[in-house]
Formats: sequence, C-alpha cells, structure tokens
Amino acid sequence: MGPVLAGVLQLLALIAALALAYIPLGNYMAKVYSSDKHWRVEKWIYKGIGANPDTEMRWPAYLRGVLAFSVIGVLFLYALQRLQGVLPGSLGFSAIDADQAFNTAVSFVTNTNWQSYYGEQAMGHVVQTAGLAVQNFVSAAVGIAVAVALVRGFARSRTGELGNFWADLVRGVVRILVPLAAIAAVVLVAAGAIQNFSGIHEVGQFMGGHQQWNGGAVASQEAIKELGTNGGGYFNANSAHPFENPTPFSNLFEIFLILVIPFALTRTFGVMVGSVKQGYAILATMAVIWLGFVALMMWTEFAHHGPAFDIAGGAYEGKETRFGIGGSSIFATSTTLTSTGAVNSFHSSFTGLGGGVTLLGMMLGEIAPGGVGSGLYGMLIMAIIAVFIAGLMVGRTPEYLGKKIGSREIKLAACYILVTPALVLIFTAFAMALPTPLNSLTNSGAHGFSEILYAYTSASNNNGSAFAGLNADTQWFNSTLGLAMLLGRFIPMIFVLALAGSLAEQRPVPATAGTLRTDKPLYTGLLVGTIIIITGLTYFPALALGPLAEGLA
Repeated sequence: MGPVLAGVLQLLALIAALALAYIPLGNYMAKVYSSDKHWRVEKWIYKGIGANPDTEMRWPAYLRGVLAFSVIGVLFLYALQRLQGVLPGSLGFSAIDADQAFNTAVSFVTNTNWQSYYGEQAMGHVVQTAGLAVQNFVSAAVGIAVAVALVRGFARSRTGELGNFWADLVRGVVRILVPLAAIAAVVLVAAGAIQNFSGIHEVGQFMGGHQQWNGGAVASQEAIKELGTNGGGYFNANSAHPFENPTPFSNLFEIFLILVIPFALTRTFGVMVGSVKQGYAILATMAVIWLGFVALMMWTEFAHHGPAFDIAGGAYEGKETRFGIGGSSIFATSTTLTSTGAVNSFHSSFTGLGGGVTLLGMMLGEIAPGGVGSGLYGMLIMAIIAVFIAGLMVGRTPEYLGKKIGSREIKLAACYILVTPALVLIFTAFAMALPTPLNSLTNSGAHGFSEILYAYTSASNNNGSAFAGLNADTQWFNSTLGLAMLLGRFIPMIFVLALAGSLAEQRPVPATAGTLRTDKPLYTGLLVGTIIIITGLTYFPALALGPLAEGLA
C-alpha cells in the first residue's frame, strides 16, 4: 500500500468514526445542559463551593464566575509548581522558576497548554496529575459553558438570563469529560500507552551517556489532553513519544478525540435552538474548511522537490515513520484547526507551505471545528458577521435565528474578531524589533520570522503548539506569551457573553419571504468565504514574510 493511499484510508476511517458519534454525543450534550435535575455528586460539589445551581445569571454574573474560577486556578497551579520541591512524588525535581511557573499556570488554565519546559525533566507526579491534568478538565468545561451560554442567548427571548455558570461547569466535567476521558484512557492503555506512578529508570546508555525515563499517569492525561483540546504532553516530544502515542491506531484514535466534541457541539447547538438544520449548516462549514486544510497539507507534504523527496516518498523530516506523512498531516491540521496544540511531528520540519497551513489554521480563529466550546462560539460569531454582510448586499436588516443583528451585536462581534489578530501582530512586531527575543532564534530569515509569528499566534489563539527551534524558556517569552494567552482567552469571552445577553433580551423576529435562509448551502458558502477573506486580509502580509516567502523560495 502506498503512503498516499494509506493517508486517504486513515482519513476515511476517521470521518466514519466521527459520523457515528455525531448524533448520539450531540444529543446527549444538549440533554446535559437542558436538564433541571442534579446528580448526587453534583449536589455535593455545589455544597462544597457554596453555589446555588438553580440561580439564573445574567451575562455580567456569568462572566464574573468564569473570571473568578480562572483566577483561582492560576493561583493554585502557580503555587503548586513553586512548592514542587517539598511535595511528595516530585521525583526529585525542584521548584519551577517564577516566570515559567506563571507561564505554565496561565497556559493550562486558558486551555492553551503551551510548554516551555521538558515535561519528563521538570514536573513530578503531583504537579502533573493534581495540577495540569485537573486544569485539562476544568478549562475545557469552561469553554463549553461559555458556548452553551451563547446558544441560550439565541434560544431564549425577552430575558437576559443565560443559565448558571457553576452548574454548566460541573455538568461539563462530571457528565461529559470524565466519563469520556475514562473510556479513552482505557483504550489508550490497551493500545500501549503507559499508566503508572513509577519513578525514574535508567534504561541504558545513549551516545556515551545514561538514558533515563520516568513513568506517570500518561494514558489518563493523554485522554483528556486530546478530548478537551488541551494539548500539553507528559513528555517533551508530546504525541510523537511512544509512551503517549505508541501505534498508528492510537494516533488515529487521538485525532478522533480531538475532533469529536467540537464537531458534535454543532448538533447540540441545533437541538438547543430548535433547528437541527442550523446545526448541520455550521457543521458543513467546519467540515469544508477542515477537509480543505487536510487535503492542502497532504499535498504540500507529499509533493516531491528533488531526489531525496523522491526516494523517501515525501517530506519525512521531523515525522515519525510509524505514523507516516498521512497520519502526521491529519494530526497537524486537526490540532491547529482546534485549540489542541498537541503534536505528533515537528511543525518546523514541515515544508514551507505545510508550516503555513498550520499557521493559517490557527489564524482562522480555530473554528473548524475549533476548541471544545471555543470553536462553536467562534463560528457563531463569524455566522453573525456573514449575516451582516448578506444584509448589506440586499439592503435588509440582518437576522440570525430569529434575532436582529443590530449595531450593538455587530460591534461586539467585530471586537471579538479583532482581539487575537491585534495580539499576534503587536507582540510579534515587538519581538522582532527588540534584540533580546531574537537571541532565542535558531534560524534566520523567513523561517526565523515564522518561529516567532507561530509562537504568538499559538499563544493568542490558545493553541499551545510550537514551531520548534525557538527557545521560549526566557523571561521575555514566558512573560509575553503568558500575557498573550490571558488576553486571548478572556477578552473574547467578555464579548461573547455580552453578545449572548443582548440576544437573550430580544423578542424573536418572525421569518418572512425576505429572510436569509441560514440552513442552506448558499449560506454555508457565504460563511466559508467570509472566514477565509477576513482572515486572509488580516494576516496575509505576515504570512507573506514568513511561510509563503520560504515556501516559494
């Protein structure tokens, strides 16, 4: 079997698995967030945190819950890292430096999981499990909660109430993420991923020195890392490491975990707003972009550029042979079109245009299908922009799902889409203009620029993957990337929740013969075009200086 055919067959198997899970998982999540009953374990949690899950919140109260919970998470994870030296199960590792502890705490709380450290050489069992793994669950649940609040904004009328943040958070963890992650962890263990609390073992000599490996609760963390679109690996090699991702089957299964909840949330959206066709329209938009990017990535990596490529059958540098170019291309595309950031190959070693595909996937806003929760609310923001553009074309007040898109709504949507480009381009400009950040580069020219552009794109969009070759463990990068992650996560959430509150207060507008049908292929095409054009106009100059210049050289 040729490598191209193998890649295509993997893609078809993945699509079939996602299709089978779409309706049952989407319906189940809609039921979870629409139920008025509480499980016993949930009641214990509410009692422990002093929350009343039946109290409805308007958007400012919902936002305060999101921010308060996240601040506590940052402080707790920061303290855990700073105290690692005196904690049990530290494996002899010392406390994490202040700037790196800040960066890591912010990274995992914001669902970014950017790592400027070697996991197997820095973090003990307690920090990995009680700190990082816990945040993998709750940060994903926060993203889903904000998305559900926006969906309620479309579904409700003449009320500013969006539900209860604490109830949405707890249900997301207890009813969705924990059960699915437990099943996924068992599958990964069966596939060969490790799951233990062993210490450091010397496994032999390597290039004149001693090689050591430490164990850990890897399979369980790998499961929620992918399922919650987090991305932080137990080991520095991330999902290229055989302890995390041992076989071609585990590789395809991990890609499935990355995509299944973001895609299924479109079904949840359709059920909650009372029109599954609307969910299918959003799903079709996500699927068209995702499939287009996968095809483009495979083409760039299988394209031959000389005798070495002809002999190898494609661009194998930086890729695991057990996954091949097809499995690596699908993984790289999926992880950058979501907010996962996990890697099973080094994106810096991709062809120039292939690296540009990973960059552009993040620059789209990670909405195809995007992160858990964040992908859905990002796509719905773009849906509002597309409706507004269509309204301008025909001279009609734009409407979406029976809600008028007035000046307040479009301003909030516009502010949302401007936040991350501003963060990416401003931080990249400062890093390129100052002498200290440039000392972290191992490459010059267009590729060196791409390393810095990729880092701030990844941080601001809460992705977490790196281009490799950039030494990000410096005070400059730990501080500025941490700030980019904070602003890139929570400023957009402010606009999303404010928009949800504004929509929930409106009266529904009856559909007429002149109403734009947003559940038809025509609208899907308009939405895809809107996403590509807005992103292209924003980032094209930066892309021209980096991956395009390198790829066309």
